[in-house]
Amino acid sequence: MSSWRLHADYQHLQGDFGSLEQVFALEGERITRDSESELIRVERDGVNYYVKRYRSNGTAWRAWLPRPRVMAEWQNLQHFSNWNIPTAEVIAYGMERKSFGRFGRGAMITRELPGTEDLAMLAHQRDARLQDAGWVKRIFRQIADFTRVMHEHRFVHNDLKWRNILVDGQERAFLIDCPTGGFWWGPLLHYRIIKDLACLDKVGKYQLSRSQRLRFYLHYVQRQQLTPADKKRIAKIVHFFAGRE
Repeated sequence: MSSWRLHADYQHLQGDFGSLEQVFALEGERITRDSESELIRVERDGVNYYVKRYRSNGTAWRAWLPRPRVMAEWQNLQHFSNWNIPTAEVIAYGMERKSFGRFGRGAMITRELPGTEDLAMLAHQRDARLQDAGWVKRIFRQIADFTRVMHEHRFVHNDLKWRNILVDGQERAFLIDCPTGGFWWGPLLHYRIIKDLACLDKVGKYQLSRSQRLRFYLHYVQRQQLTPADKKRIAKIVHFFAGRE
């Protein structure tokens, strides 16, 4: 059983993106590849598109999961769009299952966010913008906002690292690449919220001042001052990766 959907605004690309078979036949610039998937970039009519193709869902038992990794990718980006979290536009997606519902293959296509760079690369390159207090404030207020929106929906990214946050020349931040994100409840939700915040702070503690990190947290919780509960949570955040770096 196979299903494929191409967004109505992109029907002019039917010749390339019109079916799962066509998408797996595409050739382009390889960006990444591993045992489960590959990411290529293709250009059509002056626009770049990223094509993520899955030939496996991981270990054998994962092939039977009702929500394969590729489905999680497109659904999570659609959640972000529905919550007004800036993200890459999903223009096509689909998958096929083999006998008895076992995962076969799947793909997702997103439109490029032009002129963007990921925060991890900026940190690696010692980009001057990270020394600009005004730029840092404007960008990290956006990140705090969309992180709070996710968590208010009981959703956690589960890989909220600087490499998965893009910024452009108009000082806009975008959240991308979320195949392992999902909804949680109770103590597990609280634990994973701390993990999300700790992932951000893992690089943040080396790139931002203590006051910038504090302002980020206060904007995230929408308070002017820390409460005792905030102080306990911050302690968990800063020690989350202790001994694992």
